[in-house]
Amino acid sequence: MTALQDLVLSYRILAAHGVVDAYGHISMRSGTDPERYFISRSLAPELVTEADIMEFDLDSRPIDQQGRSMYLERYIHGEIYKARPEVMAVVHNHSPSVIPFGVADVPMRPLFNTAAFVGKGVPVFEVRDFQPSGDVIIKTPHLGASLAEVLGGHPAALMRGHGAVVVGTSVPEAVIRSVYLELSAKLQAQTLTLAGADGTIAYFDDAEVTETCARQDSARTWERTWLLWRTKALAELENTSRREATSSGAGIKRLWRRYVCGCGCGRG
Repeated sequence: MTALQDLVLSYRILAAHGVVDAYGHISMRSGTDPERYFISRSLAPELVTEADIMEFDLDSRPIDQQGRSMYLERYIHGEIYKARPEVMAVVHNHSPSVIPFGVADVPMRPLFNTAAFVGKGVPVFEVRDFQPSGDVIIKTPHLGASLAEVLGGHPAALMRGHGAVVVGTSVPEAVIRSVYLELSAKLQAQTLTLAGADGTIAYFDDAEVTETCARQDSARTWERTWLLWRTKALAELENTSRREATSSGAGIKRLWRRYVCGCGCGRG
């Protein structure tokens, strides 16, 4: 499969894990031009096809808009790519378990293996620090650059009253981090309730964070996760194609092209 087809599947994977719903998006830096990135037109994640993917420069200007609507918050992506040359994928989501940690004075902390990256730091972006109180949407280059500044070198940042941004050196890493950030927030909230006001919680220490993340990176343990989730997303796509083929009499191959490629050109 091509990188763009993997990007399309990423939208569906994030939706399947409840990280995005009708809102949220993932982008991918171009593999041939680091000054460009790809992201869907403004559309619910589960409806995205390859034909919906648009190319932008790092000022978040479309290369060939073709009359398509664009995400208001595309500046999140362009400004982070400017600030972080090593980042190859960016996810913005409204992950439900994460949102409380952006509004309460309780930092996210690492408490299990697959979300050890949380120990690298998850700062909170307070939009009021960068504009007068009002709309919290990141709809200007200034706010996008401000968010990138708060994110710094961390794997993720929370956005107070809004959601989160998660980055990775690949599409799989950004997707996997997004899913496990949601799970980590959910488990931490449960653990805080279980421990109570006087309880003790054994979070990962710095050495555990460093060594766990180093092992995962060197062994590329994320590949197993990505293979599973990608396989499931492909299977669901094929099942959808079969159902539509049965109801409409269209060929499965043609429907596959529409879902993955979006234009029926045969590249699916």
